[in-house]
Amino acid sequence: MHFRSRLKEVLKYPTALAGAIIILILVGISIYTVIAIPYDKAIQLWKGSEADWYKSPKLAAPVWYNWFRSDKLPETMDLTTSSPGVTKKVTKAGSSTLINYTFSIPYNFDSYSDDFAIYFNSTFKAKAPFVGLVWITPDGTKIRLSNFALKDKMTYRVSQDAALSNTKLNGAVANIGLFAGPTFDSPTPIKGTYQLQIEGTTFEPDSEYTPEVILYGKLAGWAGTDNLRRDIGIALLWGTPIALLFGLLAAVGTSLTQLIIAGISTWFGGWVDTIIQRIVEVNLVLPFLPILIMIGTFYSRSLFLILGVVILLGIFGAGIKTYRAVFLQVKESPYIEASRAYGASSGRIIFTYMIPRLIPLLIPQFITLIPSYVFLEASLAVLGLGDPTLPTWGKLIDDSYVSGALFQGWYYWVLEPSVLLMVTGLAFAAVGYAMDRIFNPRLREQ
Repeated sequence: MHFRSRLKEVLKYPTALAGAIIILILVGISIYTVIAIPYDKAIQLWKGSEADWYKSPKLAAPVWYNWFRSDKLPETMDLTTSSPGVTKKVTKAGSSTLINYTFSIPYNFDSYSDDFAIYFNSTFKAKAPFVGLVWITPDGTKIRLSNFALKDKMTYRVSQDAALSNTKLNGAVANIGLFAGPTFDSPTPIKGTYQLQIEGTTFEPDSEYTPEVILYGKLAGWAGTDNLRRDIGIALLWGTPIALLFGLLAAVGTSLTQLIIAGISTWFGGWVDTIIQRIVEVNLVLPFLPILIMIGTFYSRSLFLILGVVILLGIFGAGIKTYRAVFLQVKESPYIEASRAYGASSGRIIFTYMIPRLIPLLIPQFITLIPSYVFLEASLAVLGLGDPTLPTWGKLIDDSYVSGALFQGWYYWVLEPSVLLMVTGLAFAAVGYAMDRIFNPRLREQ
């Protein structure tokens, strides 16, 4: 039966079809990730500093949490001068220039945000711009927040303004009092559209300032954030190509080498076969995982080094004995005798006549091996031996464990990478087992 027709037969299995679709989706995500978020950018986003992550709140759950809640949690809002609902008005006043911004902030959530901050970038030579902040509630009430001169870069955290809290909000923290209504003590915020007016004055011809308003909610992004304000989505996306690449290279490197070594061992026999079999038997008793742990602990945790060691230890794996058993039957086949009779070389017989006969048996095993290596990489990361420079699924699980995510209720931090690992394993297993049933003659007869 032709390979293509067998592949079509595999796709007749519903589980195999579902697994193939999932694998294609994972491959598509991997391609998108390496194009949209290049490696250098991903590393910078993941290993930057809090200055790079200032737009994200700490330990915010994904925004899709609100899909399953009747009481809506506040989402993080990042409003710049180019955001919808933001207007700018420039007026000349003698030697000064009035630059006013109005930010419209729709707030339709059932609880208060965690923080409220305004970030300013300004340009000037000698005299800094001066700004005044006015907060307007949905019923038209105006509250003057503060007035101050700007610096080149400046942050005004509304929630940390003690003067505003004590003098105008009846002691309430600003990120609560500004949304709580006239009494400033409402258990839930007043819903509606709020406005923040920034009235700025510049005193030099080329002087300018740009504000950015960030309302830090309890939800942020499609994957949430961790305790360092990092976007977990970066690690989930980049963990996909890393996991698939690690699993694919490890599976290819071990499967093909085992098949070739088994073919050489079987064909030449004698002392060649004896040496190879003894090496395999010694390798089988070596503690695979402890060796990887020792290398990661005492030498290097580089993902590529670990991959090389995995392939090296897997070259003389148990698969050689399995393939050898099948090659012993193939070696006695009539067409092998015929090829030997017309003078075919040993290399031609091994690589042209013997190995291709086992390719149908290799493919299912190769596919089912991929998730085992994906789980191996994640396991090493969970043990604290993952590559510290790469954002991976295993690294996410390790970080969440160290931070006590399960005990603090930050379940998304653990569940998202765990679900991806399980889905990946199930997808490859479903396709591999279906292919094994089709390509393996004994199972096909059942």
